[in-house]
Amino acid sequence: MRYNKVLEDIKIYEAGKPIELVVREFGIDAKDVVKLASNENPIGTSPAVEKAIISNANKAHLYPDDSMFELKDALASRFEVKEENIIIGAGSDQVLEFISRAVLHDKASVLMSAVTFAMYEIYAKQMGAKIYRTASYEHKFDEFMEAYRMYKPEIIYLCTPNNPTGDATSKEAVLEIITAVDKDTLVVVDGAYMEYASAKDAKYAITPNDLLGFENVIYLGTFSKAYGLGGMRVGYGIGQQEFISELYKMRPPFNISTLSLAAAIAACKDDDFVAESIALHQEEIQRYETFAKENGFSYIDSYTNFITYLLEDNMDSTKIADALLKRGVIIRNLASYGMNALRITIGTKAQNDVFFKHFSEVIV
Repeated sequence: MRYNKVLEDIKIYEAGKPIELVVREFGIDAKDVVKLASNENPIGTSPAVEKAIISNANKAHLYPDDSMFELKDALASRFEVKEENIIIGAGSDQVLEFISRAVLHDKASVLMSAVTFAMYEIYAKQMGAKIYRTASYEHKFDEFMEAYRMYKPEIIYLCTPNNPTGDATSKEAVLEIITAVDKDTLVVVDGAYMEYASAKDAKYAITPNDLLGFENVIYLGTFSKAYGLGGMRVGYGIGQQEFISELYKMRPPFNISTLSLAAAIAACKDDDFVAESIALHQEEIQRYETFAKENGFSYIDSYTNFITYLLEDNMDSTKIADALLKRGVIIRNLASYGMNALRITIGTKAQNDVFFKHFSEVIV
């Protein structure tokens, strides 16, 4: 059996470990497992979403409205854009896949920060493109411009707030990078965690409408984080109509399910649930910052629903993550990103209590 040669240089994406794995491997009751690894919304979904799923359950045998008119209408109203500016994906990472297939080829290249969302690299490599990274995980203008002038990439990825580090880039800095590159370079602004950044500091708030005047820019968003729909897989891209039309050539029919579509429509209209989720996060993340300071940890100032602890050389992120896993606490080890660090989703008060108890014991 022969395979495409580009697969030789692609690593399989390492998703956060599921609760079921811990139950199987360590015999821990599912109700005693605390999952703080995948940046899901710890309070679940809104009542409106649950109602929408139940009321549409009898339509599960039907394909969804492939125009996704109602969802696009809700997003258009929220962001003050036109429906023609929007494409819906099975998670924002499917839109990333569309972008790679539409723009990249085996002579192309992409540019991203040193540590960022792994799927940028994976999708680019699937197209045979070369990968270039800046020296820092932060999106520093000088570093991006130096690499841009050297490599002239087809795509620049700006993940803000950045996953898996949690830092953010100001709107002013993002616009500075966008205006400094030529129109033949696509700039992807990934705002998967933008709801959290916007609530924390307005200077980091970026909306699709801020970018719509640029023909070579697309904004990505998702319902997986603040909206609590990680299991429903719904994301979106917003850009100028010409580019969105080209992306539609990559989109398969019915690319999200009937229930996912109903859930996303309900979620998009429930501002109170999002506000409640962010308020809980803002309260609980302070506990993680205080714990780090009291125990001598460094951490990255977070604009997301997770925090990244940076460990000293006398601590091993892999050993700590494995020890917690055996106790039923799932967090994200960032060793695969070349960092001696741990990424922890901010959970509910009860979940965080469990984390701090076990974490305090395993780091002794």
